[in-house]
Amino acid sequence: MKKYIANIITGSRIIFSLPLVFIPLSSAWFYVFYLFCGLTDMIDGTIARKTGTVSKFGSSLDTAADFVFMFVGWVKILPLMHIPVWLWVWIIIVALIKIFNIALVVIHKKKLISIHSVLNKATGFALFFLPLSLTFAETTYSVATVCVLATIAAMQEVYFIAKGQVVL
Repeated sequence: MKKYIANIITGSRIIFSLPLVFIPLSSAWFYVFYLFCGLTDMIDGTIARKTGTVSKFGSSLDTAADFVFMFVGWVKILPLMHIPVWLWVWIIIVALIKIFNIALVVIHKKKLISIHSVLNKATGFALFFLPLSLTFAETTYSVATVCVLATIAAMQEVYFIAKGQVVL
């Protein structure tokens, strides 16, 4: 069982992400599920490393779980956010850079991997707290802050890829 605990935690992120689509955004249940998913994202890798159960499957599962959680979050939250067109354009540009980076890594490494840089982790942290900040902060400023971090992280990825510093 110890061998699978990190993957079970990661898989639970996928399972608990899906109901978020159907739970009202301002409800306590939304925040419970949302925070649980965020917690699983923070601890699964640490547990895998501490138990010596890091695997390629676990890494791929983590990437898939991150994608599902992010996608569900965006589907749920973005339609409710009233942000200016220029910010939507910025979000699309960053997304395109990230997709380009993923494609480059797949072409060069023949594997789908994500770059776990400090800036990517900071961006993920900011993205995670974005929905929580919407109750007390101006949406445009919150989203712009995340976009600044995401832009810098995406450009750092370009640098890492260009220098061949992408590690499996």
